[in-house]
Amino acid sequence: MTKSVILKKTELNHFIEALARSAAVVAPIAKGVKSFAFEEVRDGKTLSLKYIPTILPPKKYFMPQREKIQEFDRKAFRWTPVKENGFEKLVIFGVHTCDLSGIQFLNQVMGEDPKDVNYLARMEKITVIGLECNDYCDSYASCAVMKTHLPSGGYDLFFTELAGSFFVDVATPKGEAIVKGTGLFKDAGEVEKKEFENLRAKKEKIFRQEVKPANENLKGIFARSFRSEVWDDLDRRCVACGNCTNVCPTCYCFDIRDEMDLNLTTGARTRVWDSCQNEEFAKVAGGENFRGKRGARQRHRYMRKFNYPVDRFQRYSCTGCGRCSRTCMAKINLKETIDTLAEALS
Repeated sequence: MTKSVILKKTELNHFIEALARSAAVVAPIAKGVKSFAFEEVRDGKTLSLKYIPTILPPKKYFMPQREKIQEFDRKAFRWTPVKENGFEKLVIFGVHTCDLSGIQFLNQVMGEDPKDVNYLARMEKITVIGLECNDYCDSYASCAVMKTHLPSGGYDLFFTELAGSFFVDVATPKGEAIVKGTGLFKDAGEVEKKEFENLRAKKEKIFRQEVKPANENLKGIFARSFRSEVWDDLDRRCVACGNCTNVCPTCYCFDIRDEMDLNLTTGARTRVWDSCQNEEFAKVAGGENFRGKRGARQRHRYMRKFNYPVDRFQRYSCTGCGRCSRTCMAKINLKETIDTLAEALS
């Protein structure tokens, strides 16, 4: 299925307008100085092609922050699952490779038994259009060490910006239908293919190892660092704000809340995002808390990115987007933590 086509930069606005005629389109929009968010657009005039990772990842469209999953009636002793089968079509344009990696990871998690039917139903309705980073977005990114600076799937179309056009990889039938339906694309010629190859070669020199340990050694470092004093340092620094997990593209922890209607008879069960950095997260009956200290919760967060998922999913769940470091109120930096742990073991 994979083939390459070209879209002239002058046609980008027409392309977004064409998409918006048949589906809602969201794209990165500037929200202030060095702040961006995915929001709905009707054309290509307001979207940002050069942006640092958005405040929240596109995960918010696959797994909403609040989602009704059941309705209940106390008197009738009835629980009714809310099957969200009425999702509208959505196109997410401009997804960076780090966020594509996050979507791939969540697809793997939510596709396991018992499957998350609402997530999978949304996935079928969403078209993902990726956008390549030709250079680092900022100093927080660690996409090279996580090997997410190049695309590895998770998209229907993938745009790479060249001098006067976009080199577009068509990866799925959804993507092919868009290319044919808009009528704005042409087959990639030898000139564009050569320019694309040169850009990728240049990227190999730009995107270099951002931390001292190699990618394949990260799991071993974290597995041997469970009792490291580094966690004590993070315990003193962390303020337990939860920013790191709230903005992470691969965190999928949630809480369940039952909310009564005013009649005190009917109500709804809602799924909401939760964070392992919250003090109440690991508290069980009797008041026992398995991760009462902030350092223990930070350690758990890191282990969930670099240790545990390798055993279960054969991959890291960190995408190198840098959001956790970028938003941390205590200035805890992922790359610094990795290097400090590695140094402590040497």
